[in-house]
Amino acid sequence: MSVNVETVKHIAYLARITFDKQEAEAVTAELNAVLDWGLLLDEADIAGIEPMVSPVQAVLPMRADKVTDGHKQADILANAPLTEEGFFLVPKVVE
Repeated sequence: MSVNVETVKHIAYLARITFDKQEAEAVTAELNAVLDWGLLLDEADIAGIEPMVSPVQAVLPMRADKVTDGHKQADILANAPLTEEGFFLVPKVVE
């Protein structure tokens, strides 16, 4: 697969990019080089190779999925200027 100068100019028009003739030819050469490199991947023998989900095979530790309050109420309320019965105490703002 390859692209020509007209295709590059059309893509540039769609992307609202302006190229002069020399730049369009350079970009055409670069795009063709990228596409040729991509075709090299088709030549790789991948028979019997499992697809990778991640390049790093790591097993993450799991914890029990239980709902808790975090046991940090006292620590959190220690930062509050005023508390009452385990809650933040704030000034009344609605009459």
